[in-house]
Amino acid sequence: MLQAIIPSKTRRKILALFFHNIDKTYHLRRVCREVDEEVNAVKRELDILEGAKILTKEKRLNKSIYTLNSHYLLFDEFLRLFMKESTLSGSIVKNLPKLGKVKFIAISNKLALKKPIAESEIYLLFVGSIPSAEIEEIIATEQKKYPFELNYTILTEEEFAYRKKNRDPFIWTFLHEPKIMLVGNEGGLLS
Repeated sequence: MLQAIIPSKTRRKILALFFHNIDKTYHLRRVCREVDEEVNAVKRELDILEGAKILTKEKRLNKSIYTLNSHYLLFDEFLRLFMKESTLSGSIVKNLPKLGKVKFIAISNKLALKKPIAESEIYLLFVGSIPSAEIEEIIATEQKKYPFELNYTILTEEEFAYRKKNRDPFIWTFLHEPKIMLVGNEGGLLS
């Protein structure tokens, strides 16, 4: 999907590496190993991304260390794009036909940022007539890739509307934080 927007395969791989491992820093050789591309191609793309201010570079001893620039103007947009390109999102979208009648699927930005949440919070919200066994299977498979529990909830449309109308803190908090929509749109989710 992103190849039409970002034509360089190496650049897409590098951006995916950084946005899927948002809390990590990398040096040139490590990036080469992670994206399985030649050093010259990786160096050229890292220079382009640093020049565009998406990445920052810091010299440590004889190595250049690259980090995502969270102050980059389009940081949130890239975060959303690459969360939608993650294996978790891909697995959910691939299994949509098995999930029944889905009205909304929303992912908290905290998941994309790998921020821990309280036990009373969720990373994923599913709304519709959705069989929980299918969601449990997807989450169980993806759980191995995260250092924390992937809290989620499944609500029927009626239960969601009721909780939203009564400003249930469980749902209200999630609705008023930044999120990434996989199914439906944020306007519909909030209205």
